Amino acid sequence: MTEPTEREAPEEGLGTRLNWLRAAVLGANDGIVSTAGLVVGVAGATTERSALLTAGLAGLLAGSMSMAVGEYVSVSTQRDSEKAALAVERRELREQPEAELDELTDLLAGRGLSRGVAREAAEQLTERDALRAHARVELGIDPDALTNPWHAAAASFLAFTVGALLPLLAIVCPPASARLWITVVSVLAALTLTGWWSARLGSAPARPAVVRVVGGGAVAMAVTYAAGSLLGAAGA
Repeated sequence: MTEPTEREAPEEGLGTRLNWLRAAVLGANDGIVSTAGLVVGVAGATTERSALLTAGLAGLLAGSMSMAVGEYVSVSTQRDSEKAALAVERRELREQPEAELDELTDLLAGRGLSRGVAREAAEQLTERDALRAHARVELGIDPDALTNPWHAAAASFLAFTVGALLPLLAIVCPPASARLWITVVSVLAALTLTGWWSARLGSAPARPAVVRVVGGGAVAMAVTYAAGSLLGAAGA
């Protein structure tokens, strides 16, 4: 007899990996858009490379640290909730083993197994590891693979940094006469890629995702450039 929780393990692992990859793509996209908006806005006010570099680096560091801290806090909260749920389940298994066995049977039967097969599967899973069985079937948690907040923070920091480096390098490396257009084209090309890849990860149509991402990035750069130009003219 195939055990439901064992069959679902590869799917849960794949889902976790896809979620991490999707988060990395979105983090890189945030790095591209926010840093591009910042440096293009500054470029509207000044053409000095040192000012552009300072603004870009400040935006990169501030954004990557903000992403890392936010991810750490979010995942830590999720991990604490998962640990609390596991503690409750552990206590219930200790105090009400028969009721928990009946509950596991009901859950497996609700997934399409006949009552007899569900009972047999529940008994076998309980004998093997009752807590893991209830955690995965009832709570949707793998007690051996709780999300690490430090890993999440590092991944967000890295993804944002990689994304932010593109507009930063594009605005400071070319000559002054070409840096703005090179930055805009590079950013829009990168956003096209991230939009396509995020849609692919979600098994969604690529065109709407690309249009949303590229359109949003283009609007962000246009608004910040206009604001920078106005502020630069006012301060001249």
